[in-house]
Amino acid sequence: MDDSGDSGRPQPGAGGTAPGTDPDDGKPKRPAEPGGGLLMGRPFGVPVYVAPSWFVVAALITWVFGGQLDRVLPELGSARYLVALFFAIAFYASVLVHELAHTVAALRYKLPVRRIQLQFFGGVSEIEKETETPGREFVLAFVGPLLSLVLGGVFYGAMQLVEPGTVPGVLLAGLMISNLIVAAFNLLPGLPLDGGRMLRAVVWKITGKPMSGTIAAAWVGRGLAVTVLVGLPLLTHTGALGGTAQDIGGVETVMDALLAAILAGIIWTGAGNSLRMARLREHLPDLRARTLTRRAVPVESATPLSEALRRANEAGARALVVVDGQGNPKGVVREAAIVGVPEHRRPWVAVSGLAQDLTDGMKVPAELAGEALLDRLKATPATEYLVVEETGEIYGVLSTADVERAFVKAMARPES
Repeated sequence: MDDSGDSGRPQPGAGGTAPGTDPDDGKPKRPAEPGGGLLMGRPFGVPVYVAPSWFVVAALITWVFGGQLDRVLPELGSARYLVALFFAIAFYASVLVHELAHTVAALRYKLPVRRIQLQFFGGVSEIEKETETPGREFVLAFVGPLLSLVLGGVFYGAMQLVEPGTVPGVLLAGLMISNLIVAAFNLLPGLPLDGGRMLRAVVWKITGKPMSGTIAAAWVGRGLAVTVLVGLPLLTHTGALGGTAQDIGGVETVMDALLAAILAGIIWTGAGNSLRMARLREHLPDLRARTLTRRAVPVESATPLSEALRRANEAGARALVVVDGQGNPKGVVREAAIVGVPEHRRPWVAVSGLAQDLTDGMKVPAELAGEALLDRLKATPATEYLVVEETGEIYGVLSTADVERAFVKAMARPES
């Protein structure tokens, strides 16, 4: 199952520190590599990971397909499980091709892709930004199922070149059918499936509102989840998927119900997550550097902390900026460092010892907002940033803790 979509937004951290910073000293650390399992490679510069859950599913596929091979090719003996393992690997290679289609399309539209992860029921392409138009959204979603359909056709063509009833013939038939199933399943019109993103694009185009498309596709996705939960066991039990009611034993019935519950849970959760992320994006413009910035007072590096705090209190400011003799900003005094200095020591501690030196990335334009603001903070992790006007004049200090609180508030708004 495919769940390509957005990810990588900065998440609220403990203690008011930015992601990628040390809570003790506030100094930026090297951004962590996006993990998620075993790194398999970097096609097109995008890391591909295999999640631990994949090995569970691969073992299950090997066991089930091996049992089917015993009926079709009994002469294989125990070697059938090696053939089944090859099928499991080849199937997930097909899933990877499906995900790479999304990735190539995203990169063509200049949308950053954080990673590809192969996991329990398919793969995920983590695209970090929204497409700008419904047309691009439709194309980005459709290329995955399209590649799966193409692969199904390729495997069908290859079947015509080999003898039926042989190992190559059975493998090619299995891969053809599995790719057609992947394509058909992902074309179902509900989020988080590709078909849901295509439906979202259509509603977006008609209404002109991406949020309307998300709401429609997410609720259709929830309807699909209920349908899968109830319908899949019924289809299997009544023989509509190729068996008969007499062939279905108690263990098989329980397994079908469990599979349906897992699939339904994944679809329902994915639809809900899509709604939450869309709601967050809708409110992202409310995250403006200018409105979140704390008023600051400039102080020279040798100023005692007690004196600096006195000036700040008089001015009604909540932050301190260290400047040189000409008034040029050199650093931002960290709030966590101020709290760590006992009040009786503050007259003897210079603000320079509590300041974080400014880098270009820590200077944030006052008009920055939304995703652009979050991307700027993510690129240069810190606990405080200097907010400046277009002229370079100091406007104030932006605390990561304030951004995180606004982020959480946006996430907590009632669901549409």
